[in-house]
Amino acid sequence: MILLTGFEPFGDQEVNPSWAAALRARDILRSEGHKVEALELPCVFGEAATVLLDAVKTLTPDVVLCAGLAGGRDRVSLERVAINCDDARIPDNKGQRPIDQEVVPGGPAAYFSTLPIKAALRNLQIAGIKGEVSQSAGTYVCNHVFYALMNALSGKAGVRAGFVHLPFLPEQVPAGSLTASMPLESMAAGIAVVVRTAVQAPVDGPRDSRVPIPR
Repeated sequence: MILLTGFEPFGDQEVNPSWAAALRARDILRSEGHKVEALELPCVFGEAATVLLDAVKTLTPDVVLCAGLAGGRDRVSLERVAINCDDARIPDNKGQRPIDQEVVPGGPAAYFSTLPIKAALRNLQIAGIKGEVSQSAGTYVCNHVFYALMNALSGKAGVRAGFVHLPFLPEQVPAGSLTASMPLESMAAGIAVVVRTAVQAPVDGPRDSRVPIPR
């Protein structure tokens, strides 16, 4: 079982490409015989994590790939690290704006993705899709969900999970703007590449997904 997630629109955007791409990737993967579910998450601190973790508990997926929007980036960003920090530049969709709060009180400082991100990057490049390994998922709801997911799966062998950020859709960028964008089909194909890699390849190397708090 594969679980894909994207977010509802937030801020001043009327569409969130992460949800559209997750739906399209679901259809691509289903056409290849994979069992896949897609879930739209609210862009709300706390609530988003609850919705995701309830789905993980119900579906017991082998692969979980969450996606979110990182407007201004020009490629599929494979996030390496989720940090235990909520620090919002803008309010979420319910007006919450946490500042320097822990996602999980007393939890580890950070978690690594358990997706084979370097193998996935290589496969993105082979497929002609722009990609990168990103060292920061930010501190907004995307990172909140990423951290909550990895914390819930910590110590559970056999489940590969992580997060990708996606660019704007071309239609979200004003005419004449130099802001980067990516077609929906490329985003969806990129998600499908990452999922196939997670299904077929081992993680990049043996390690504990937790990053210890420095002492």
